[in-house]
Amino acid sequence: MNYRHHFHAGNFADVVKHAVLVRVVRAMQRKERGFLYVDTHAGRGRYDLATAARGDSLERTPEWPAGIGRLWVRQDLPELLADYVALVKTYDQQLGNLEPGTGPRFYPGSPRLVRELTRPQDRLSLFEKHPEEAEALRIEMLRLGAVGIQEADGYSGLRGQLPAKEKRALVLIDPPFEAQDEFVQVVRTVADALRRAPATTLMIWYPLTERARVDAFFDDLRQLGLPPTFALELTVVGPAHALKMKGSGLVVINPPWKLDQELAPAARWLAEALAQDAGGRAEFYWLVRES
Repeated sequence: MNYRHHFHAGNFADVVKHAVLVRVVRAMQRKERGFLYVDTHAGRGRYDLATAARGDSLERTPEWPAGIGRLWVRQDLPELLADYVALVKTYDQQLGNLEPGTGPRFYPGSPRLVRELTRPQDRLSLFEKHPEEAEALRIEMLRLGAVGIQEADGYSGLRGQLPAKEKRALVLIDPPFEAQDEFVQVVRTVADALRRAPATTLMIWYPLTERARVDAFFDDLRQLGLPPTFALELTVVGPAHALKMKGSGLVVINPPWKLDQELAPAARWLAEALAQDAGGRAEFYWLVRES
């Protein structure tokens, strides 16, 4: 795998994914009983945005200014987004950003955000198969305690995590989508997870590059006999724009109660705030409606 998330950290897709993730964790914590959080593609946990312009080798324009950068100084954030941005700001300041007024310097990946929220009764199990990313993740997370980290494939690793001893689990599947059969692997993993623990809440991130592939992905998921499931998609440009990844989506399986109602107004606000050209929008699709 050649992918590194560093260059993309804090972009519009991260904003949507992480804002929803924070809300789902908050919702699961309405119950006192703990839960297991599994991240199948955890990344390194921390991203230094000051180095993002260097990419992996060649200098590139960083993506965070059009993502978290647009929300950084807004005073009119919806409550759901204000919660997420406050967590990022606290993390950024704790790591020593000396000029927070000019924008973020340090951005937390999904495992680090969740670790900021977890209670003593909650547990994290993180998978990252790229050796350098996994080592960075260990450095970032192990000093915090109560975190299991494995340098392994998260698709296969998830099998050993479910059913969770806590009887409750939240799984984030956030692959790089480098492999041609990535959607196939995701569907296979979801099928196995629901077979082992039918009540598991799963969040699946996907890029919006080809509508036909996403529609086929939805069809394959429906064939599994899903519990209640919806998809939230946000695009930053219209379909005719030259930008390759025009947006991103999240499938949420077994969503917490009323999550769709909580997300809808924030998603519409975000679509306007993050738009890079005409045609940006937020849309919901129920793959399987709640009964």
